[in-house]
Amino acid sequence: MAEEVSELCVPVPWGEIRGKVWGPDHGRPVLCLHGWADNCGTFNTLIPLLPKECRYVAVDLAGHGRSSHRPPGAFYCTPAYVADVRRVADALGLKKFSIIGHSMGADIAGMFSALYPEMVDALVLLDTYGFFPTDSKEVSKVMRQGMDEMIQFEKKSEEKKRVYTYEKAVERLLTANPTLSEQSVRILLERGLVQVEGGFVFSRDLRVNFKNIVRITLEQSLEMQLRIQASVLVILADKAFEAKISESNHQKLFSALLQGYRDRNHTVVTLPGDHHVHLNDPEVVAPLVSDFLHAKVLSQQPPA
Repeated sequence: MAEEVSELCVPVPWGEIRGKVWGPDHGRPVLCLHGWADNCGTFNTLIPLLPKECRYVAVDLAGHGRSSHRPPGAFYCTPAYVADVRRVADALGLKKFSIIGHSMGADIAGMFSALYPEMVDALVLLDTYGFFPTDSKEVSKVMRQGMDEMIQFEKKSEEKKRVYTYEKAVERLLTANPTLSEQSVRILLERGLVQVEGGFVFSRDLRVNFKNIVRITLEQSLEMQLRIQASVLVILADKAFEAKISESNHQKLFSALLQGYRDRNHTVVTLPGDHHVHLNDPEVVAPLVSDFLHAKVLSQQPPA
């Protein structure tokens, strides 16, 4: 029997946030947040393998997929996305829910869980650490870079998006994301392309490519991490984030965050795979996420 999937549309002050919903109306809510430049299709292969008692709400973050782009002059940054998650939760009447986040979506989920700890009961971080600390010596440089990119962009006359044939768009995304299988690319393009005269353009806002101007240091990240009340499951892919981090000078920033989770009895697991393992090989990831949701959410009696 085909899984029942419906389209989600939540009005926001500058347009709408779109997404997809799986599962029963009164299932335990699980919000799913995709990574940078992806869209909610990133969960298409994983969600059907997860517990059927949950209701999965996967959103296209602002500027991605079918969601509206932010207004002219607005920056894309983690706190703005966190506010969007709050808007979606309020629109859907969600008082308490779980979050599954991949990459940038997991960093948004980490910050949301720190700011609104009472709203999140379980947190699954796919191939990231829930926070993305920046060396304090780099913060001013990165902030300036992001501002300069936006100001340069605003000086250009209306930038025409490049038009592709469908097959060229597939090729373009495969080249840009070598960790995606061709099947995964086609899944993401369902919401990642818009048909125009002469072919297709990518739907995402070009401004999501600019440097995130809101940066937090390791000290701030660890302070926020302490505020999370949810149970946390961190799933890292051995050929992806972890490998990159161990090669870089960021290693000490991220090992401190991982240690923080372990010190508080959260679960950190490394799986064989690449950055998009949850989409390319969902059967590797699903048992861990399912067991975690069963143990931390489904087996707990909801408050009377």
